Amino acid sequence: VTWMAGIYDAFSLESDDSCEVSFKDAPVYEGKQTSNGRVPSENGVWERRTTLPAPMFSRNDFSIWGFLKKCIGMELSKITMPVVFNEPLSFLQRITEYMEHAYLIHKACTMSDSIERMQLVAAFAVSAVASQWDRTGKPFNPLLGETYELTREDESYRLISEQVSHHPPISAFFAESLSQDFVFHGSIYPKLKFWGKSVEAEPKGTMTLELSKHKEAYTWTNPMCCVHNVILGKLWIEQYGTVEIVNHSTGDKCVLNFKPCGMFGKELHRVEGHIQDKNKKKRRVIYGKWTECLYTIEPKVYEANKKAEKKNGDTKKHKQNTGGAVDADEMPDVQETVTMIPGSTLQWRIAPRPAHSAQMYNFTSFAMTLNELEPGMEGVIAPTDCRLRPDIRAMENGDIDTASQEKERLEEKQRAARRERAKDGEDWSTRWFHQGVNPYTGTSDWVYTGGYFDRKYSDLPDIY
Repeated sequence: VTWMAGIYDAFSLESDDSCEVSFKDAPVYEGKQTSNGRVPSENGVWERRTTLPAPMFSRNDFSIWGFLKKCIGMELSKITMPVVFNEPLSFLQRITEYMEHAYLIHKACTMSDSIERMQLVAAFAVSAVASQWDRTGKPFNPLLGETYELTREDESYRLISEQVSHHPPISAFFAESLSQDFVFHGSIYPKLKFWGKSVEAEPKGTMTLELSKHKEAYTWTNPMCCVHNVILGKLWIEQYGTVEIVNHSTGDKCVLNFKPCGMFGKELHRVEGHIQDKNKKKRRVIYGKWTECLYTIEPKVYEANKKAEKKNGDTKKHKQNTGGAVDADEMPDVQETVTMIPGSTLQWRIAPRPAHSAQMYNFTSFAMTLNELEPGMEGVIAPTDCRLRPDIRAMENGDIDTASQEKERLEEKQRAARRERAKDGEDWSTRWFHQGVNPYTGTSDWVYTGGYFDRKYSDLPDIY
């Protein structure tokens, strides 16, 4: 992420607010009774879960504005909000969603042409923010020293992330192919601005992808993310800004423009751009939507199509946005799907979300699995892993009261530990990452130290 995943990521949240919700009559999806959200294994073969243990509770009785109105002009990291606005994932798990379309990196590794590889890297960069669509729940702020690991043998990669700083909140991650084809790493510091009706997040930090076989390194930063209607109306998410992907080995560059929705919403979710070689010759045009798909096409074919469109004229009339709540930034009607220009090549298409996604925080199928404690995990993963965090586990199980109480306890424990370190004159030391310099951009970065998967965790702090 993108994000920039989760727009309120830097908020420091605590609350005594709670609501009483019963899930004893929670629906069973697709006719299968679930245990901890997992479909029972068939023939003894374990399968990843396809749902959560409990559906989300209604937020209709809560107003974000009630908590934000006192904070205009204040440092957002000091704001407190109730857990009801969260989703049952840590921000470390949220950034793991970058890896949902890791097959695009594997495919890029097999390409002999650098422009074809760049097409797939661009598709990966766009796909990495796709899971944010309609995800208006806030992920839990990681505690200092919190970690998350994910190994996917079927997709041949593993990832480790760590919360390396609390103020400012910085999350570092490192993913690698199990066949040594690639490494993908970065650190994210979401910088937030509150504009009254919306919250804008700038996902500061560099993404770096290295393709070992081709001895190539690509870097980019993620687009801006904005959540509209934090005061009034339906929450909706927009991503915008220019993303530049640089191949530091060949000099190729990809420029992607994430379009703001515009007055009539015609540009909502649209991404357009091009790939150029080291001589600045345009080699491919890219177009699509970050919520849907991405195509590439030869520039000459694209320009010819544009000329033909202009000649025929645009007969469609844009509907004026009239009526509705005057004080809300109404989400424009989603325009027609991306029209494929003849001669285009599809690079990526989003997978449909599960039928019950709306009752499950608008999670993708991939997100549904991220907090699952797989068989044999306990006692193997680090004791700092998000899956062992009691407030997130309680929220996932539908117990909002326990989630709120545990969250407050954990944050007080973190503050007490910080006071103890200050009293003893000790500085916090990260375990799996250290501050360094990105060798390709020359900028400050968090570098993976190594050793996490050696499973030596005896000196880790007790954060839960």
